[in-house]
Amino acid sequence: MERENARLGAGAGGRYVPNSIPAQAVDAIAAAMAADGIAPAHGVATLVADGKLHRYRVDGDEAGSCAGWYVIHLDDIPAAAYGSWKHRVSKTWRAPSPASAAQQQQNRQRMDTARRQREAKQTRRQQQAAAEAASLWARTRPADPTHPYLQAEGVPPLHARQLGDSLVLPLYDFDGRLNSLQFIYSDGSKRLLSGSRKRGCFIPVAGRAGTASRLLLCEEWATGASLRQLDPPTLVLAAVDANNLRPVAEGARRRWPRLPLVVYADADAQGERKARLAALAVGGHVAIPDVGDMNDAAQAARGEE
Repeated sequence: MERENARLGAGAGGRYVPNSIPAQAVDAIAAAMAADGIAPAHGVATLVADGKLHRYRVDGDEAGSCAGWYVIHLDDIPAAAYGSWKHRVSKTWRAPSPASAAQQQQNRQRMDTARRQREAKQTRRQQQAAAEAASLWARTRPADPTHPYLQAEGVPPLHARQLGDSLVLPLYDFDGRLNSLQFIYSDGSKRLLSGSRKRGCFIPVAGRAGTASRLLLCEEWATGASLRQLDPPTLVLAAVDANNLRPVAEGARRRWPRLPLVVYADADAQGERKARLAALAVGGHVAIPDVGDMNDAAQAARGEE
């Protein structure tokens, strides 16, 4: 019944309801093709809405013919281009914008419903991942100081743990909940626990807020471990990547409003930009090494000694 209700295509005497389910848009495009005399031989079910050029046999053409062509986009306002070289047809189609306040309200409600469904699904996945993180974390052991990654980065294990051959680092939120784990392999490759929450979560590298002179925030754990070696009285957090610097900085500022905060950037375009934005958002400072990250700088300094 849902599919039948969707067959309201403009060009076939029907009415297209804008910004509704994709099936309605594809049905409307197929109806417009039919109105222009180049309907797909095998019906609307054969149309692929992926933004790429496709060939098809026009209804009534001989078997094996692919004179028809189309491109369908369903992002934002659905649109299409279609035609047939044989039939000398070249047309475009675009869904109309909502024509009434009622249609706009209906569209907002539909989008809100879809958003809530996506958010609920994401929350369930993150809760499941958090439970898995707790189970795996309970099975870890203290990290071996001779682990190849620690040796390569020239840092001690600090609070890192190990599971099998992988280093394991916990990601907490500012309420103290374990949300995810980062696994670091012997070759230096990294991954987060699938389906877990990262935004606003951090790896506690070293230090305590109650005794720290300031808070140092960086992207990767090894960078934070090097910062700890250079400045032991500090609280050091790692945000995992540049995109997470600002959410972690904002969470840290809410949690410790009086603690001076320095964001250490990686010396690349994105690292610098994201670090500056994070520091600006919380009234902090930015530190940028000449090259690489602070771990690279620390290793270079040790090599010069």
